[in-house]
Amino acid sequence: MNDISNYLTNNQSRKPIYIRRLIHSSADAVWNIISLPGNLEKCHPFCEKNPVHIWPGDSARDEIHYLNGSVFTRKFVRWIDNVGYDLFISKIGGKESFVSWRIEPAHNEQCYLSIRIYLYKLQNIPKGFRWIANLLYIRPMLKKYLLSVVGGFEYHLQTGQPVLNNHFGSHSWFSINK
Repeated sequence: MNDISNYLTNNQSRKPIYIRRLIHSSADAVWNIISLPGNLEKCHPFCEKNPVHIWPGDSARDEIHYLNGSVFTRKFVRWIDNVGYDLFISKIGGKESFVSWRIEPAHNEQCYLSIRIYLYKLQNIPKGFRWIANLLYIRPMLKKYLLSVVGGFEYHLQTGQPVLNNHFGSHSWFSINK
């Protein structure tokens, strides 16, 4: 919990990239999928594999191996049964971003699935241009990514089938670049 407080305190000025989507499944069904070890292999359209090191709970650890060969680690820091979890994600040895997943019950066996990402500072971009890069490039690309991820979970919940690679279109950051 202290990691979360420190991170958010040091990054208060940054707005998260946020998506929230109505899922046509119950909150329990969504929780049962997002809390499974290795769930990204079935639900994430840009994930090649999702090895799990520790699962579940506040100290859970796993990796995302993307289609383009990039590998990110996820370190979970808050696990709230039937509600969601918070984690830090980074390339191995890279700067961490904070990510929060939440499920909110709606009505008629539906719920909302939301994901918020608080990005690390864009150190490689001159300070005066960071907001432009963030507004015009990074935020739209991450929103596209998050919509595909949430769409993958909904697809799997509705069909029982694994989501296909690039199911909702490719993504230049995570798909195979040809």
